[in-house]
Amino acid sequence: MATQLVSIALVIFAGIYAVLVCYMRAGWSALPFFYKKDIPKTKVSVLIAARNEAANIGRTLSDILAQDFPKELLEVIVVDDHSTDDTSAIVRSFEGQGVQLLELHESQPLNSYKKKAISEAINVASGDFIVTTDADCRMGKDWLATVIAYAEETECVLISSPVVYSEQKGFFEELQTLEFLYLIGLGAAGIGNKHPSTCNGANLAYRRDVFHELGGFNGIDHLASGDDELFLHKVAQEYPHRIGFCKSRQAIVYTDAKRSLRGFINQRRRWASKSTHYKNKGIVALGVAIWTFNLLLLLTGVGTSVLAGDSGLGSVFLVAVALKLAVEAFFLYPLCRFAKRLDLLAYLPILTVLHVVYMVYIGIAGNMGKYQWKGRRVS
Repeated sequence: MATQLVSIALVIFAGIYAVLVCYMRAGWSALPFFYKKDIPKTKVSVLIAARNEAANIGRTLSDILAQDFPKELLEVIVVDDHSTDDTSAIVRSFEGQGVQLLELHESQPLNSYKKKAISEAINVASGDFIVTTDADCRMGKDWLATVIAYAEETECVLISSPVVYSEQKGFFEELQTLEFLYLIGLGAAGIGNKHPSTCNGANLAYRRDVFHELGGFNGIDHLASGDDELFLHKVAQEYPHRIGFCKSRQAIVYTDAKRSLRGFINQRRRWASKSTHYKNKGIVALGVAIWTFNLLLLLTGVGTSVLAGDSGLGSVFLVAVALKLAVEAFFLYPLCRFAKRLDLLAYLPILTVLHVVYMVYIGIAGNMGKYQWKGRRVS
């Protein structure tokens, strides 16, 4: 009887998942491709919160300073978050090119140093638009002009733009790249469907006056993560129709996958930790439905192994996995084509199976206990 109930539940949630993924595909397709036409006229402050990024910060700043963007309209501010390496010294070497360095000197421990760093930078920023990126990112010379031209043309107050992993080393990082495209696509699709749900702070732009109008990170500043997603939700409450996604290859920011499984798990736990603080219950319901589907798949897979004679349970499991693979391929194909990484689809059958265990674990672990991030224990 129990196996029959699980089978029925799996069929129902498999159907729900398939509909949701197809809905996301429609959201991605609804986003028009953007092509920069005019030279931007808006002053911009590019902000980077950096902690122990001596190995990366120099190349990121070089990419930003090499932007095909009016120099008189560009301001770059780096906030050093208590680095113990040469991050500050490297940033100072760029001061002659207009890069400003701020240093945090917090005597009391915080749960979100990054939100503090961004807030401090915005307090001294003069740009009409704030653009955040990370200290280990790379970007082409048309990145900033494309994002700001999109902002000017659409009059959006917050713009999410694509982030893609690059320079993968090995099988594990290739899998991450494909999984990350799924997440970026999920955020883009939500915006395309007029229901913004997620974005990435490595490539995020918003009006400085709107940040102040909404009280910045007030109300979410106690959380370790959420300088991107939770702030997006604040903006969506006041400006639901003025949030955009810049669907342009020129707007892509490139970053690196995690080298180790531990680093990957800690990153995903940090991202998942903010999910219980979503005020939009529709987004919560979406996440719960996807998690429940994966839990049922896991239980059915285990049940099939234990109850080897139950061919009915095994058939339901195989059909659900096949459906999951099919709809994820349907969703990921245009994303991989956009990123010029169609080769990654060869990893999808493996990722589809591993994703079941990963989703169940992260859904639980991300909402309980503490974890390591940037050498700190946070919760």
